[in-house]
Amino acid sequence: MSDIDWQDYSIETQGVRAGQNRTPENEHSDAIFPTSSYVFGSAQEAFERFSGKAAGNIYSRFTNPTVRAFENRLAVMEGAERAMATSSGMAAINVVCLGLLSAGDHVICSRSVFGNTALMFKNIMQKFAVETTFVDLDDINAWASAIKPNTRFLFLETPSNPLGNVADIKALAELAHANGALLIVDNVYCTPALQKPLSLGADLVVHSATKYIDGQGRCIGGAVVGNNALIEEKIYPILRTAGHTMSPFNAWVFHKGLETLSLRMEKHCSNALIVARWLEQQSNVEKVYYTGLANHPQHELAKQQQSGFGGIVSFEVKGGKNNAWKVIDMTQMISITANLGDVKSMITHPSTTTHGRLTEDERNKAGITDALIRLGVGLENAGDITADLHRGLSSFL
Repeated sequence: MSDIDWQDYSIETQGVRAGQNRTPENEHSDAIFPTSSYVFGSAQEAFERFSGKAAGNIYSRFTNPTVRAFENRLAVMEGAERAMATSSGMAAINVVCLGLLSAGDHVICSRSVFGNTALMFKNIMQKFAVETTFVDLDDINAWASAIKPNTRFLFLETPSNPLGNVADIKALAELAHANGALLIVDNVYCTPALQKPLSLGADLVVHSATKYIDGQGRCIGGAVVGNNALIEEKIYPILRTAGHTMSPFNAWVFHKGLETLSLRMEKHCSNALIVARWLEQQSNVEKVYYTGLANHPQHELAKQQQSGFGGIVSFEVKGGKNNAWKVIDMTQMISITANLGDVKSMITHPSTTTHGRLTEDERNKAGITDALIRLGVGLENAGDITADLHRGLSSFL
């Protein structure tokens, strides 16, 4: 199927069909290649592979057929020239930083990113004399004011985790490019099933494949997606040397996960909207954060650049941390875990888990209060999800 132009097909078909290269066994499903190394026909062939004069596999830290199948399928779905798989979502961000940044460079990052992403820039990249300025995701003037002559890229996650703030990707891409910088978007919240940042001007997309791409909480992995020349020249050499590599088995799981991604995201979105609307009606819920609600301040922007609103609903309860923990602890079905993107609904308290290593001031600036609960809405019956939440919410009416 290598001669098919998969861009002529819908994303649902791309997720099922793109990226597969059948072996001489003519298998209908996808093969796994659990091998660390590859055999050469001669010393001359080995020389040509290692020197780059001939294409082909050398060692699975560099390339692997199963990993490549996943990469090719994801690239097609994102509308990209290339995808490069990594061992985790944080590895994807790290390999981008190591590939694009040098001592003395500057980065602008949204405050509304995953807690460990903020720590990557604040604590780790700072060790290598890379300065990071954090700004509000939806304040275009703040982004513009933060730009310096040595700004190399703008980094953001949209919609944000956990509050669902939305960035104007096109406007930020134009701002970055006008100042000789790149725009990098973490697309974990939407996946290519709901949003394609590259089509809006982003230069690179990063993924935690652990989340919705897998969809069942089985494996850890990530990816960098974008222009082939940029990845080949700047980012792939870091992976090849430093080993941010995805395993063949995990790649196979993610490859199969892409087959059902569009279908799952549709259900995540519909369930999340039902739950968000129900939460709005609860007297002891102070505020609901979900871009699918018409009263969300960036609802219209989300409609313009997304085909759906995602499966993350966050809400604040009256009574602060004590009542937030009570709601979480009194659930019976919903899993208490800090992951997201699973078929199973998951609930967590961000200020003491995913964002717990940030300072109180940093959490406050990011809008992460002690009253906040994040719910990753799964594929169960929506009525069962709201009933489980009601157990805790009804305890402090």
